[in-house]
Amino acid sequence: MAKGPEVFRTISEAADEIGVPQHVLRFWESRFSFIRPMKRAGGRRFYRPQDIVVLAGVRRLLHDEGYTIKGVQRLHREEGIRRIAGAAAAPETTVAAAPQSPPAPTLPAEPSAASGATPAQRAALTRALATLEAAKAALDEALSGR
Repeated sequence: MAKGPEVFRTISEAADEIGVPQHVLRFWESRFSFIRPMKRAGGRRFYRPQDIVVLAGVRRLLHDEGYTIKGVQRLHREEGIRRIAGAAAAPETTVAAAPQSPPAPTLPAEPSAASGATPAQRAALTRALATLEAAKAALDEALSGR
């Protein structure tokens, strides 16, 4: 029976999902400060879904893109954990590539029949969204500097 996408993975499940042996994950943990699985009593590792995304990014950078360990460490230091995680899904990533942020959502000028929001309500929602995105970016940055 397959696990759901939000369930924690053991080291063997994470290794199988990423496509590397378990000892490679342990080695990466010693080289990359941003790889920190949860550890239970007895030292058993459990990887969160976001850990799997980061591991996939590291694997892609090291194995597919030809980065060195120091290169990935520098990339993390200069561009953050989002850049590493973003490499997991990126079709082609290069050292010079700048991280791309998603385009800001655009709202129609007039309220639609479905939403019924007035322009003032839309402006308030847009400001709230910007505040939430800034808070998320601050949290992501704080988590990347664990």
